[in-house]
Amino acid sequence: MSASSPFTQKIYAVAARIPKGKVATYGQVARLAGNTNAARAVGNAMKRNPDRRVVPCHRVVASDGSLTGYSFGKGIATKKNALLKEGVIFIGIRVDLARSQWRAA
Repeated sequence: MSASSPFTQKIYAVAARIPKGKVATYGQVARLAGNTNAARAVGNAMKRNPDRRVVPCHRVVASDGSLTGYSFGKGIATKKNALLKEGVIFIGIRVDLARSQWRAA
């Protein structure tokens, strides 16, 4: 799937809506983009994200709240620091999804 494919553009549009201090899961982004079975495609799109200022890929996490696959800075440590700065709540090494998951309208 190319970065310019319609589905990838939908993924980026959904991820761009995740507010500061909240996270969404890969599956949640896939569902909101129109394909409940495309969590891996979301991960691939986040990896190829052309602009982190527009598409905050650090706000996309695994379904259990764990931090996976971040290719910027120092990887997962950079992702966790960015989320902590935004006020995302963790329980140990995982995001507390009950308190920090985005509830898309």
